[in-house]
Amino acid sequence: VAGIVLTTLLVPQGMAYAELAGLPAITGLYTTVLCLVGYAIFGPSRILVLGPDSSLGPLIAATILPIALSNGDPNQAIALASMLAVIVGLIMIFAGVAKLGFIADLLSKPTRIGYMNGLALTILIGQLPKLFGFSTDADGLVNEAKAFVQGVMSGDTIVLALAIGLISIGIIIVLNRWMPKVPGILVAVLIAIGLSSFFGLGDKGVSLVGSLPQGFPPFTIPHVSLADISLLFAGALGIALVALTDTISTASAFAHKSGEQVKGNGEMIGIGAANVAAGFFQGFPVSTSGSRTAVTEQAGAKTQLTGIVGAIFIILMLVFVPSLLSNLPQPTLAAVVIVASISLADIPAMRRLWHQRKSEFMLAFVAFLGVALVGILEGIAIAVLLSVLNIFRRAWWPYMARLGKVTGLAGHHDTKQYPKAKQVPGLIIFRFDAPLFFANCGTFRDRIRKYVINNPDVKWIIIAAEPITDIDTTAADMLLELDAE
Repeated sequence: VAGIVLTTLLVPQGMAYAELAGLPAITGLYTTVLCLVGYAIFGPSRILVLGPDSSLGPLIAATILPIALSNGDPNQAIALASMLAVIVGLIMIFAGVAKLGFIADLLSKPTRIGYMNGLALTILIGQLPKLFGFSTDADGLVNEAKAFVQGVMSGDTIVLALAIGLISIGIIIVLNRWMPKVPGILVAVLIAIGLSSFFGLGDKGVSLVGSLPQGFPPFTIPHVSLADISLLFAGALGIALVALTDTISTASAFAHKSGEQVKGNGEMIGIGAANVAAGFFQGFPVSTSGSRTAVTEQAGAKTQLTGIVGAIFIILMLVFVPSLLSNLPQPTLAAVVIVASISLADIPAMRRLWHQRKSEFMLAFVAFLGVALVGILEGIAIAVLLSVLNIFRRAWWPYMARLGKVTGLAGHHDTKQYPKAKQVPGLIIFRFDAPLFFANCGTFRDRIRKYVINNPDVKWIIIAAEPITDIDTTAADMLLELDAE
């Protein structure tokens, strides 16, 4: 039963996310089948569901479409996407074998929040033309927004396409919010197909999915030049990082609920196997889906047999009834993607960061701007760089405190938090909240000198050294020199 429920989600989402990646809708179904089987065999989690993902679609498109279009053969996009999946899979398997699961920590939570918000806005703007029944050739958030407004102002909107798209969005949102156990996407797809068939929307200018190719693709080695492989590798690194971060966070959430432990390195091998399997059957890179995992868990899923059942039903559809979704309007697929993009955004988290720590809000905001204005792949690089720089910043300029005695509290405490704390005349107790090494020993020395200059009555300085978990040779020499001084 859970497998059948999963299938109702996987089919429309797989097709929608394939088109989001700039690929034919059928490749989303090929990808779904093979990644489910690959993860069921090699993945450690009993509950996680893998598949085409809205957060990876723009990354895939940004990686493969410039190469495919420059070669003048749009069909090559499938081969490029398949090779991209294989490369991503090999990267993940290597990282898992080498026990590099900590790489997921390169995307800190603030930068990830900003990145996802930027991604959500980019996806939303990119899908608006399809929702309104026309298409544009623009690239990038600003250009796509301009092209969309120009298209609407020029009268390119197809009213029936917009109507069926808005109806689909409304159905999905309403059912997801007030009747979460009802598969809103499936209901929207069925109603859209019914309206399309009854009113003949295909003859009135509304773009339809059309019949899918019958059968299942054979084992295929993607034919890509060595030059193209080198171009794909950078995108593969970014996709692998996002997929790994998604999977570890999703696995942690569900493992906490069931009392299990997350096997980070095993997850990387499982995701890698799923990507390699998809890549050899005309598929594209995949990741874990938190929403699909939650739905299947609610439907009673206990093991990866759920995914196998879902894969079998998709194969049966492709072999026996490939025309089942032929009257599905394209604006409905756009609606599926738009609702998914809204779920990626997290505005309350941005507000929380603003109230908790302004510096982390700025990290999130810069990551958002990087994705929205510079580009998807560049946005990932900016997010990772910001996370790493933030680590260095906090180690380079750590928090420093002068301590005093607080009435009613044991020990000594920060005088900034307790302004009435009592200090012994002629004595400064100084706490430095970081390991002491070459990059921050100058900061330490300058603060001590400042205390001495500003407090001529000081006779003693005590270092509360509990937070100083390490001292390198540069810092050790600085301490000797400072002591003599």
